Amino acid sequence: QVPLVESGGGSVQAGGSLRLSCAASGYAYTNYCMGWFRQAPGKQREGVATIDSDGRTTYADSVKGRFTISQDNAKNYLYLQMNSLKPEDSAMYYCAAGVKGWIHNTALLDAWGQGTLVTVSS
Repeated sequence: QVPLVESGGGSVQAGGSLRLSCAASGYAYTNYCMGWFRQAPGKQREGVATIDSDGRTTYADSVKGRFTISQDNAKNYLYLQMNSLKPEDSAMYYCAAGVKGWIHNTALLDAWGQGTLVTVSS
């Protein structure tokens, strides 16, 4: 029940960059993945990126080559570097924890933060 707290959202023009951060201590479970999902108004949740206990990363096809997920050595913080942002990336971004595979099935999510808003203008 340790809270997940995101920061780093903002407004940028297309092609710009943002770096999201998350305080994510208390979720060091071998069967869990930490990561990020996003949701725009009227749309379904979309898994964006995850990293498992072995450091393996998974990305949605829509962000491959543009976004990078990482964590600190103590695994207390999670990051999402977002480059070459597009208007379709605009959404509320949530730091999250869930059972392995939740990037493909958001029903497997167990916990998430309050979100940080990303707005990309053309």
